Amino acid sequence: MRVAIVSDVHGNLRALDACLDDLAREGGADVLVAAGDFCMDGPKPRRVLERLQERGAVCIRGNTERYIAMESIDSFAVEEREAILWQRDQLGEAWLAWMRALPFSMTFGEGHDRLFVSHANPKTDDEHVWPDADDASLERLFGDVDASAFAFGHLHLPYVRAWRGKLLVNVSSAGLPKDGDPRAHYAILTQRSGGWQVRSRRVDFDVEKTARDLERSGIPQLVKRRKVLERHRYKALGAIVP
Repeated sequence: MRVAIVSDVHGNLRALDACLDDLAREGGADVLVAAGDFCMDGPKPRRVLERLQERGAVCIRGNTERYIAMESIDSFAVEEREAILWQRDQLGEAWLAWMRALPFSMTFGEGHDRLFVSHANPKTDDEHVWPDADDASLERLFGDVDASAFAFGHLHLPYVRAWRGKLLVNVSSAGLPKDGDPRAHYAILTQRSGGWQVRSRRVDFDVEKTARDLERSGIPQLVKRRKVLERHRYKALGAIVP
């Protein structure tokens, strides 16, 4: 079984299309999984959902789907409320209902050799799993889940880590890279007799055209969102990420 996983597209249709085109050149996959955070931050949230539907992707929810479609926004800051209301207006009720019905996770394969896919980790949709997470944190999040491989996003830093015989794969972001590399990222996982094999894929997309898409979109907090796109790194990691 060959499973391609994109996550954290964040409304960036150009980057998603670049990843999907790369996947086609690489021979495609038996299953295309979209692991949450399809919208927010980017200029074309509805077109991203339509493209995933066109390509037959199976989708799970991330924290932004919960914010957009499932929760009251009264407790959010003013800027966050504006962003969520814009997303809701762009998507319409049919897509919001679709978001509400999304599952938290999916598994592929049988028994202990399963691949477990979620947005952030097997327990929550909003807790980052850093590449240097300590043993206690990994035990709390992964230890009691019967699977040999885990794929997730949320943290826009790609990595592969072996832990207690389990494979942990952060597929990073197919729309808003933040690891110092301006290219989008996704992963292809293939089930072999000895376990799951990972191929990490980085894909160029046109950042400047995406920035112009942002300018034309009417998205709130344009300047902030353009800076995040063009910086392509976590601001707090500026001294670590080149």
